[in-house]
Amino acid sequence: MAQPFFFEQPPPSTLAEIAALAKAEMVDASRGGLEVRGLASLDQAGPMHLTFFDNLKYANQLASTRAGACLVSARFEPRVPAHVAVLRAAQPFREFVKIARALHGDALRPRSLVDHAGIAASAIIDPSAHLEDGVIVDPLVVIGPRVEIGAGTVIGAGAVIGANVRIGRDCNIGARSSLQYALVGNNVLIHPGCSIGQDGYGFVFFGPDGHLKVPQTGRVLIQNDVEIGAGTTIDRGSLRDTVIGEGTKIDNQVQIGHNVTIGRHCLLAAQIGLAGSLTIGDNVALGAKVGINNHLHIGDGAQVTAMSGVKDDIPANGRWGGFFAKPTRQWFREILAVERLARDITADPKGEGRE
Repeated sequence: MAQPFFFEQPPPSTLAEIAALAKAEMVDASRGGLEVRGLASLDQAGPMHLTFFDNLKYANQLASTRAGACLVSARFEPRVPAHVAVLRAAQPFREFVKIARALHGDALRPRSLVDHAGIAASAIIDPSAHLEDGVIVDPLVVIGPRVEIGAGTVIGAGAVIGANVRIGRDCNIGARSSLQYALVGNNVLIHPGCSIGQDGYGFVFFGPDGHLKVPQTGRVLIQNDVEIGAGTTIDRGSLRDTVIGEGTKIDNQVQIGHNVTIGRHCLLAAQIGLAGSLTIGDNVALGAKVGINNHLHIGDGAQVTAMSGVKDDIPANGRWGGFFAKPTRQWFREILAVERLARDITADPKGEGRE
């Protein structure tokens, strides 16, 4: 089990209480009094830990686990060792996460890195800025003129908030992040080292006098319940705004160009690059290291596999992948055809068996 040094430890619960919390079925009601002191993975759990199993890849770990109890579906229940109490659930991992959220609420969002409350003496805050009650400002923060910050928001150490920025309630702005020309909704989590609202990459290229810079006069609009991973950069718009839709979750080290519009409840994995003036619909999922060209439209519900390069529009609910990306079935057929060709050439390098 991970050492509990950094997070608060919940009080012990009985297995019956855990089952009620997860709406899971206790297979053996006589074990309802079993004391549960924490959560752990199959391979690290001890007799007072709850774990879960929902993937045959970890069957060996289940067979050898020392856990006291395990969330598992009816399908895999027979695989659970006899010494492990069984909590039956249709979606074991989902229920495990619900329990973890209830027991470890302090791990769901960043806190002050220095356990600070109130406004640090070393913070520099312009007199015209307005901070509602309950805002926490860590040391060495700089907050510019006419900034507005809502109650319950935490501004991490060394962050810089530019003039006229608006940040809603219950947000977290990570340490060393920079925000300018941005309007941020409620319950937005911005992890450390993000840069939001800087110039977009806009130039008229190769003129007689060199590259002509295009003024970037738009904003960045971040709607409610967005999460933005560490080291991510989001450029402000040029003639229109860059928009991140409600509930979208963005991983670390993602680059979002100017004028990009991302819909609601999208998932963007690490190291994605989105070129300017791109429109992404709702509920889109992009794998790690996907690159998408400018001025394209990605339809609602589309999915793009990791490390793909996208140069064409993707229709709603499309499943695309590859370089350059295309519908995954077509991509897989082409890969198989190339592999067969390579095998044929290896088996018959002189081509004597072919006409």
